Amino acid sequence: MKNIQIQHTEGESNTSQARSDWTRQNTGEHSRDLLKRDADAFLHQSLSSPCVSTIAKAQGIWIEDLDSRRYMDFHGNSVHHIGYSHPRLVAAIKQQIDDLSFSPRRFTNTVSVELAERLGELAPGDLSRVLFTTGGSDAVEVALKIARAATGRFKTLSFWDAFHGAGFGASSVGGEATFRSHIAGPLVPGTEHVAPFACYRCPYNHSGPDVCGLACANMVDYVLEREGDIAAVIAEPMRAVPQVPPPGYWKQVREACDRHNALLIFDEIPTGLGKTGKFFSFEHDEVEPDIVVMGKALGGGILPIAAVVARNDLNVCGDFAIGHYTHEKNPTTARAALTTLSIIEEEDLAEHAAELGAYAIQRLSEFAETSNIVGDVRGRGLLFGVEIVRDKSSRIPAPEFAEQIYYRCLDAGLSFKISQGCVLTLSPPLIITRAELDKALDIVEAAIAETSAN
Repeated sequence: MKNIQIQHTEGESNTSQARSDWTRQNTGEHSRDLLKRDADAFLHQSLSSPCVSTIAKAQGIWIEDLDSRRYMDFHGNSVHHIGYSHPRLVAAIKQQIDDLSFSPRRFTNTVSVELAERLGELAPGDLSRVLFTTGGSDAVEVALKIARAATGRFKTLSFWDAFHGAGFGASSVGGEATFRSHIAGPLVPGTEHVAPFACYRCPYNHSGPDVCGLACANMVDYVLEREGDIAAVIAEPMRAVPQVPPPGYWKQVREACDRHNALLIFDEIPTGLGKTGKFFSFEHDEVEPDIVVMGKALGGGILPIAAVVARNDLNVCGDFAIGHYTHEKNPTTARAALTTLSIIEEEDLAEHAAELGAYAIQRLSEFAETSNIVGDVRGRGLLFGVEIVRDKSSRIPAPEFAEQIYYRCLDAGLSFKISQGCVLTLSPPLIITRAELDKALDIVEAAIAETSAN
């Protein structure tokens, strides 16, 4: 890897400076020209623009830039469960455009009804009433409106550090500073927060599995009781950073919601559709929410669509609008989602994710025993992370090491994202092969070893 000099400039963070340095040193003429045009045309914002590189092609697990440099994509904004440009999905979308490309909202169409019915079948229990939106943030807004209408309350309880979308309602229940700290004026009132489960930093957890008192779940119960008028708890059943809940956590939260007449809303936008080795992540914890939202991968990595699936008895909003979207029953996006669901089921991708994910976590855990800068390896299925620390004894997060590892991996042809400043978050498509996964893990382990040696 070329030496990256990380310097502060006015209004520019370490990360954005490092990105600029890497881009300048590692992109070709064609990419540099488009990156300049991009930077001049788009509004800049954290985590998005300016961009690190370009994309000219995307196929399977691979993306390729304008200078023909290829990367395995272990990020994909969580949309690429079935890989990029799945031929069956491309063909289905093309056919649907020829058959019926759009449907005005007050008219229904066969494919949209079929998708709603299919999601009702896949969801457990009485989760059967569906509404489509164009993105996950909007789906969260719909879920919050349903909770208000059903309970007659307006307060919510959610978790610091969570991400639920960029709209005002979604940002308010979310807990990431990036989406809250620079918004002038108040966010939506009544959005209470508690600390999220974080087993890797919990002193009870490190005392052994029988010592965990589920203090994190007890805090949810405490706030529900103290407030007395919470409409819903909204949460990611497994945090996409990633972080797995302690055993029994969601059962205890479910019981607390029932005691205090609050709904439980699960945000499965990044973790659903087989990513964690089960169709819904919450199935690992043997609980059922009152409302589940999903999106991102639902459109197969081609078209934007999200969905809200609620219990049948929460169909209480017929006299007013909760999600009056122009593309609410778009047959083309519905066809993309219906085909994506079929591909996941017929190619056994959830089972494949469970098998390869267990292998990857085991391999990385064994590697972690030999590395002094790996603090933790965690995840479910093909959503797993490697926490980078200064040393094992202190377990102090090391964002500077994580950044070096990231760019070394990018140099070697592997793209992913860093969560919480120091967690290498690896989320490959569910179609990845064992050989491809091993190649990626070779790159990660080599980059960690090189960074540790320096």
